[in-house]
Amino acid sequence: MAFKGLLSYELSNKQTQTKMLNKRLEGELNAQLNAELYSAYLYLSMSGYLATKNLSGFSNWMKVQFEEEQFHAMKLFQYIIDRGGRVELAIIDKPQSEWKGILDIFEDVQAHEEKVSSMINNLVDVAMQEKDHATVNMLQWFVAEQVEEEASVSDLLDQLRLLGGQGSGLFLLDREAKQRVFTPPAGA
Repeated sequence: MAFKGLLSYELSNKQTQTKMLNKRLEGELNAQLNAELYSAYLYLSMSGYLATKNLSGFSNWMKVQFEEEQFHAMKLFQYIIDRGGRVELAIIDKPQSEWKGILDIFEDVQAHEEKVSSMINNLVDVAMQEKDHATVNMLQWFVAEQVEEEASVSDLLDQLRLLGGQGSGLFLLDREAKQRVFTPPAGA
């Protein structure tokens, strides 16, 4: 009986936890969480496409992107919970699964990362409007991460453009891309 009473107290205490996120910001953070999950899904689709084109290195590069996006989603997931909010998962749209070639796919990656950067910047704006300094602070990690994401894909895309997306240089880049591994950021 004592255990049942303790469990009941813990559950009711958790339900009345102070909510530190207002509804607007909670909704925006959930939208970003779901966008990160879509990004993961998109990169997994790209990885599969590249694998069918016998570009296992670039397929690996996309798998690492997939893992990074999952990490981003989980970082938002945990933050929403830590701030007393409620996580609301949405339906993930089906990602594209066909591209014209390697240049096309990496141009899509660049455009997608620029879109995500814009979404993160808008989220920072909302947090600032709501005077939620803790969320502004947390989002600075995402701002810096997007600078890195855009630079990474831009460098690779520039190299692919120099090669015209084909030739023996493509296979050297593919081999280099195969070396990429996901390492969760320290302190993130």
